[in-house]
Amino acid sequence: MNILEAANLKIWDNRTGKVIVPNSSFHVKQGSCLAIVGESGSGKSLTCRAIMRLNKAGISQSGDILFNGMNLTELSEKEMRRKRGKQLCMILQNGMRAFDPSCVIGVHLKETLAWHFGWSREEITAKMKHAMASVMLKDPVSVMNMYPHQLSGGMLQRVMIALAIVLEPDIVIADEPTTALDTISQFEVVEQFIRLREKMGCSMIFVSHDLGIVQKMADEVQVMKDGEIVERGTTRAIFSDAQHEYTRYLVSTKLALNHHFKKIMGGVSVAER
Repeated sequence: MNILEAANLKIWDNRTGKVIVPNSSFHVKQGSCLAIVGESGSGKSLTCRAIMRLNKAGISQSGDILFNGMNLTELSEKEMRRKRGKQLCMILQNGMRAFDPSCVIGVHLKETLAWHFGWSREEITAKMKHAMASVMLKDPVSVMNMYPHQLSGGMLQRVMIALAIVLEPDIVIADEPTTALDTISQFEVVEQFIRLREKMGCSMIFVSHDLGIVQKMADEVQVMKDGEIVERGTTRAIFSDAQHEYTRYLVSTKLALNHHFKKIMGGVSVAER
């Protein structure tokens, strides 16, 4: 069963008339993780924001996006706001953009949860403390009293994951969530995403240019180039038997980088084992 289906999705720039995503159709299976990969500018992020109907002014879209059988493109903005967060949760590339810089983190969390659930301040604090502790954030109350600029990128990503745990959405869309992080923070955040799926059983769209992370996270992989889906398959098939030339190029580049790294770390004999 598919939780999300996009049919004939077209995205274009109103000002220039340029078509960015010409005709995209794909689906996400219930409980699975679909990774969308491709170089910068391939339309990955625009596709994710189109699902959420969050593309900036000047960017238009057409086509159908069915979520649990409901066509999101036909909903009013008020109805769509009810869906965002509670049922469709998006975790952004840059955690700083997800929060109002003039308010402490707790204000955003409380406003979001009060909007969706009507919980009291005490209920929200208790639930967020538990969720933040589960993603290894120490002293959650202190974190909630900090401004976004006082937290590292990795910490902001964990706060967003903790919020998703409390919201319990049906699908999480993670748009390049590790790009702005250092290597150690990347590893920790990916581990939290894996735990999020295990804990909630939610579906996920995971956008990344890092094929190592994709290989660890995804059940299926969708490859985009210049706004078009050029290949899709299981993660195993994509990495072992890619059919499209562009996909083979992406996979071979990853293998070459891995080989080079192993040579540096352990010598040729280690790299060739």
